[in-house]
Amino acid sequence: MPFTIQEARRLGERIGSVKVEAPLIAANARAGQFVILRLDERGERFPLTLCDWSEEEGWVHLVFQEVGKSTYHLGRMREGDALADLVGPLGIPSEIERYGKVLCVGGGVGIAAIHPICRALKQAGNEVVSILGARSAGLIILEEEIQRVSDRVIITTDDGSKGHKGVVTWAMEEELKEGGVGLVLAIGPAVMMKFASAVTRPYGVPTRVSLNSIMLDGTGMCGTCRCEVEGETRFACVHGPEFDGHQVDWNLLLERLSAYKEEEEEALQRFLSST
Repeated sequence: MPFTIQEARRLGERIGSVKVEAPLIAANARAGQFVILRLDERGERFPLTLCDWSEEEGWVHLVFQEVGKSTYHLGRMREGDALADLVGPLGIPSEIERYGKVLCVGGGVGIAAIHPICRALKQAGNEVVSILGARSAGLIILEEEIQRVSDRVIITTDDGSKGHKGVVTWAMEEELKEGGVGLVLAIGPAVMMKFASAVTRPYGVPTRVSLNSIMLDGTGMCGTCRCEVEGETRFACVHGPEFDGHQVDWNLLLERLSAYKEEEEEALQRFLSST
């Protein structure tokens, strides 16, 4: 079946959003899961976390940052265009329970990934405090959507152009000092999740992170998204994508994420020069 783009729009600087017709995925999606897509017959496979979906209308909502060839290409697609493949929902859904006060921390496009989890946690009866962070105001996305599924929203920007000047870990520390936090969920750049996990460790607060490693097949067969958790090898696509942030080997993960920077940049430049 064609995975037709029903809506394509810009959310911020180099941040795009598409709603794609995918009724079977929408009917089975749960918070924390992801899909793997391929734009055309010669395209690479790459993962995006589900931001939202509608079982009634049969669409899934995907948000992405243009950082490489495929995401730049996706950012140039319009309503009526169709994706070659869209596979999902994949990954183990988020554990949704009554934790009490929950901090949902989103950095950059990670804000899109926390949206359905915030909603599910709120529906389960938790007090949801969402902390959104980005370099500047133009990179804070989906603020209204997050407001609707949160009890409070705290915004931080590196340059102070919106909310508090600073990083998300400052806001986390303030909330942790008050006490009563039963869970922290942090999704964003790996370095942000690393420091978020370090902040919560002294307080003994369970901390979950979503590892946006490079995935390929989404079934655990290729090993591309391997990471080390609790001293053992795990695959983000089948054992995750969420893991205990206090047990992740962050130095190894950051090293692996930067392994193909030169090749990724070369592929992007070839794409840009051909369009």
